Amino acid sequence: MTDVDLARAQMALSLAFHIVFAAIGIAMPLMMLVSEWLWKRTGESEYLALAKRWSKGTAIFFAVGAVSGTVLSFELGLLFPGFMRHAGAVIGVPFSLESVAFFTEAVCLAIYLYGWDRLSTRAHLLAGVGVAVSGLASAVFVTIVNAWMNTPTGFQLNDHGEIVAVDHAVAMTNPAALHEVVHMALAAYLATGLGVAAIHAAMLRRRPTGFHRKALGIALAVVVPTALVQPLVGHFAAQRVAELQPMKFAAMEGLAATGPGAALTLGPLEIPGLLSLLAHNDPDAVVIGLDQFPPADHPHEITAWSFDVMVVLGSLAALYAAWVALVYLRRRRLPSSRRFLLVTMLLGPAGVIAMEAGWFVTEVGRQPWVVYGVLRTKESATPMPGLLGPFLVFSAVYVLLAALVVVAFRRQLHMAREDRR
Repeated sequence: MTDVDLARAQMALSLAFHIVFAAIGIAMPLMMLVSEWLWKRTGESEYLALAKRWSKGTAIFFAVGAVSGTVLSFELGLLFPGFMRHAGAVIGVPFSLESVAFFTEAVCLAIYLYGWDRLSTRAHLLAGVGVAVSGLASAVFVTIVNAWMNTPTGFQLNDHGEIVAVDHAVAMTNPAALHEVVHMALAAYLATGLGVAAIHAAMLRRRPTGFHRKALGIALAVVVPTALVQPLVGHFAAQRVAELQPMKFAAMEGLAATGPGAALTLGPLEIPGLLSLLAHNDPDAVVIGLDQFPPADHPHEITAWSFDVMVVLGSLAALYAAWVALVYLRRRRLPSSRRFLLVTMLLGPAGVIAMEAGWFVTEVGRQPWVVYGVLRTKESATPMPGLLGPFLVFSAVYVLLAALVVVAFRRQLHMAREDRR
């Protein structure tokens, strides 16, 4: 591997690790807030116990997310100084806003955790709202930066190729911002909801209790709408990619040749005109293939594999959500069979895997550009050699952090079981 490859690998590892905790920081506050609101509304103590247990879990994931996010900010400057030098004037504003949102989330979470017996009902719920809203806002601002890297706007280039005359409003409302923000937010809620549902489904298979039934119900209330809406948002996002980043779209679909009536390949099956229809709402539309770009610039083929993984898992989640919704509409209650609980358990990791695959698509599919059409990755990476050592060290640190999270989380589950006895 070259030094540029090692820099990219270390950044990819850090992002892949952090995004899991970032997603949990978006979705878990909403679920603990809903649980507390249900306790206030119904008076059922299990909702209160659930809100308190989820808030402690949220604190664990928030702490690790804060550490891994801080590492990322340093890595941007150390591993890709050229990117920060060229793009810093643009991304500084959304990153500053993300810092404000992160600070707000930390303060509100502290108030929420320590304010159970010290605040009024309204004030405590308001602190929970602050955690949920600021967690989402933090993700929005970070995703806007990525969207700008895919569709850079709101600046001019001087004679030396430097970014000048930045219009931050235009940069932050770049053409990719809308679909990336919505797609990422839904992915975070879906991934976290599926994970939480899987955990409580496993608990229900071992020892059915009202505590876990209520937890599963709240998790599925998040999963069902997000899983059903996500394919529609994903379709819109793919159409925008076809329009704004045709090389990435060709890499996603594995389309080698440009032409009208492009076929969609589904395993051994090839459907003429379907890709053109999906990309441009016209079965005879011309879809640009990889043959229109220099072979040296083609993204890695893992882009297509990652896209397929994301689509397949997202489709499975949508089918699962439709099943749950139909059963609920017919019986006015959620499914409860052991088969249903087993399916819920098996589908638990799907959201996280699909989310990681989606980030592979957006990041690897943009290569060889770090800022699409403006700045190449190899021009922005550090010239410092010997990056294998830091890569191995950071890999070990992330393994250790993951192990600590698992230990802390298992302890929380054990305490929850003891509380229910």
